[in-house]
Amino acid sequence: MTEFDDIRPYDDHEVRPTLERLLTNPELADAVARLKFPRAAGPLGWLLRPLVQKAMRRQMRGVDTVLGFQEVVKGYMQRMIADTTTELTTSGLDRLDPNGAYLFVSNHRDIAMDPAFVNWTLYHGGFNTLRIAIGDNLLTKDYVSDLMRLNKSFIVNRSARAPREKLKAAKKLSAYIHHSIAEDHANIWIAQREGRAKDGKDKTNSAVVGMFSLSRPKSQPFAEYVRELKIVPVSISYEWDPCDAAKARELHQQRTSGGYQKAEHEDVKSIAMGIAGQKGHVHVAFGDVLDGDYEDTDAVVAEIDRQILDNYVLHATNCLAWERLNGDLPDMAHGYPPKTFTPEDLGEVRQRFELHLANIPADHRALVLDMYANPVAAKLDRR
Repeated sequence: MTEFDDIRPYDDHEVRPTLERLLTNPELADAVARLKFPRAAGPLGWLLRPLVQKAMRRQMRGVDTVLGFQEVVKGYMQRMIADTTTELTTSGLDRLDPNGAYLFVSNHRDIAMDPAFVNWTLYHGGFNTLRIAIGDNLLTKDYVSDLMRLNKSFIVNRSARAPREKLKAAKKLSAYIHHSIAEDHANIWIAQREGRAKDGKDKTNSAVVGMFSLSRPKSQPFAEYVRELKIVPVSISYEWDPCDAAKARELHQQRTSGGYQKAEHEDVKSIAMGIAGQKGHVHVAFGDVLDGDYEDTDAVVAEIDRQILDNYVLHATNCLAWERLNGDLPDMAHGYPPKTFTPEDLGEVRQRFELHLANIPADHRALVLDMYANPVAAKLDRR
């Protein structure tokens, strides 16, 4: 597969050399030390680094396949779920074939956790793990790129600027996605849009769907090609967004200053915040395979949006935000399995929600409320 060597995940024969490179990388050791020992890592970083490297080498001993690496990742994921979620539920997976290959297109709220939760759910449902699309804008450090490609991530070229260069990169990505589904029978995950939905509005970017069909033979009908890709919309809903304050800060600066300049490696920090932060109840909902006679990209976008919204699970935090903005609780079910509100449900979560808002800067609070309330607004608009 030399055609895709610059974007594809690593193969088994590349695992050990990549791990040897990572295990001697001081930046990775420092990053792990900061994640595990945030208070001590600053003043004692010089002391922690060799200890962290020794521990990582011990953990990676004997790992020489992608599956072996993912087994190590599984342990971290299990601890993260235990520490940062109150519940992880899923729906719709029973309508899919574990032996099939699908193009999972999901809403996008968290850089790392969106595909991680989909991957975890698939793995425990007896499906093959995902090849995960990740923008090269997130790979600002070599060790991050290596880690992502070891974990079956493939690279989306977002740094191309010239129109011809962008089109060439998009065609290669389109061909790789089709090759993965049709030839390798491998599952793919990609977000419905470039960049997270910081305002809580889940809308598919038509350019993403347009990219899917760039490698379609001219003689093949559009609808037939779409059916070949076996697109499945996925809705991921978080009770609490660990990055809500950071997203609100960015939105506020955009609205007041006309723009926002990310700090160096800010996305890497967002990844760490999303992993370590409290998420509460997380639900992953799988939709139905797109198998209609779609006329064009717009028809596919509309169906993905419809399924993502319909399958999105509201949490009490969404409804409380709506109440704060509109004065009354929406007459809608929340949670999974769905239930209606009773006064007893709201006491503890309302207290925590109010405390959380109190810790948000005053001029950012309305943005956080919008973030949580917009999924309610979207569902009410569909009635």
